[in-house]
Amino acid sequence: MGEGRGGEEGGTRGERWYFDYASSRPQADGAWVAAVQEGSPAWEAGLEPGMRIDGVGGRPLRDIIDWRWEADGQVADLVVSVPGEKGTFACTLEREPGQDWGLTFTDVLFDGIRTCVNACQFCFMRMLPEDARSSLMLRDDDYRLSFLQGNFVTLTNVTDEDLERIIRCRLEPMNVSIHAITPAVRRSLIGPHAQRGIDVLERLCEAGLEVHGQIVLCAGINDGDELARTLDWVEARPAISSLAIVPMGYTRYSTRFSSSFSEDVEASRRVVELLGPYQRRARETRGITRFQLSDEFYLDARMDVPPAETYDGYPQYYDGIGMLRSFLDESEELCRLRGDDLALVTRRLRSRGLRALIVCGEAALGVNSRLVELWDAVCGGDCLVGVQAIRNDYYGGDVNVTGLIVSKDLLSQLAEDLSGTLVVIPQIMFNFDDVTLDGDDKGHIMDELARRGAHALACDTTPVALLDALAGTLGLA
Repeated sequence: MGEGRGGEEGGTRGERWYFDYASSRPQADGAWVAAVQEGSPAWEAGLEPGMRIDGVGGRPLRDIIDWRWEADGQVADLVVSVPGEKGTFACTLEREPGQDWGLTFTDVLFDGIRTCVNACQFCFMRMLPEDARSSLMLRDDDYRLSFLQGNFVTLTNVTDEDLERIIRCRLEPMNVSIHAITPAVRRSLIGPHAQRGIDVLERLCEAGLEVHGQIVLCAGINDGDELARTLDWVEARPAISSLAIVPMGYTRYSTRFSSSFSEDVEASRRVVELLGPYQRRARETRGITRFQLSDEFYLDARMDVPPAETYDGYPQYYDGIGMLRSFLDESEELCRLRGDDLALVTRRLRSRGLRALIVCGEAALGVNSRLVELWDAVCGGDCLVGVQAIRNDYYGGDVNVTGLIVSKDLLSQLAEDLSGTLVVIPQIMFNFDDVTLDGDDKGHIMDELARRGAHALACDTTPVALLDALAGTLGLA
């Protein structure tokens, strides 16, 4: 299963739409119009926000895919509902070649999200605290979100009609959780519907659709010989262009797991070693590494992350594949190409009597510290930038990534006196309503930091974005 990242971005086949399914706002069924671009065909036809598109060309709309498919020509005959008015009315849109209709919808799914029918042993949703907000408990497993925004799905709830649509509309790449190939192991991991996922995946591969695969690795269950069998199966299916292997994570609320690869250096190294021959063969035969380990495995094995060319252009970046390498390389390039900007930010911090403090998860402490080390070298020492890793007590277990930092942990671990400190909060810890996973909002956090004497900034904390955000806050942009 995957996580939504918010806001429709529009586009056609091969692009991505993102919508935040951890929102604190209720989701509404139907193709509701959120915005209409002035001067567009939709605007000229009189469409307005708050209206609902019930059909195009005589066909109902299930999702944004239907909209793009059915409204692909120069003319679109719509059926529209208007709140407060009875019945529907017909509306015809006309456009010039290459012109957009000018409509934005409130959601990419018009008939509701498809939920999970599995009982995965490692399901993170089953390890959440009892007071977690209900939207975080939504276990999505919707093939449309796999195509639209890169969520990983098991395909176990895909009907024959769904499968025909995926193939007919060429909904690729599809992001598929495989986990294991031996039927008994799959059933133990996923539940009684496990075989359906493999049957559908086989059909997708036979149809030549590109697939990005994923294995959540659980020690003693689908690692070792079972992992080798699964890798063999994937290796024989060229349509699977990349395979991510990520370690199972657990929280202190888990009733099934109390350890993972994060506590076992040797087990992590065995996984790295097992993958080696598959990676070498893929590079020799296809010119790509194809089989990718998540960054956590290298951290857990106490090994350096591989060079950038290993990651094949980062097709699974948001699955934690290559984030650390990308950060390290971007840090090196930033300090090489924009040393003057780094020095300028440092001088401005000094003139204002400030120090900057970058907040991150424990997993990112090493790469953020390396950025500061390089920055310090550029500035000849004392770049006035520090790093503080926030321990995740809220979830506990082996949860240590920046995106899962919560307000309670952040505020309890930052100093009470933050006078003279510019605290840089990672924007990724907020959803698209600017709410944290424990239900606090950004405004309250910023107010609390201000009470402690801090200046606060929330931004993307990758190296270039961080520098640009600091420069803007300090009046240098």
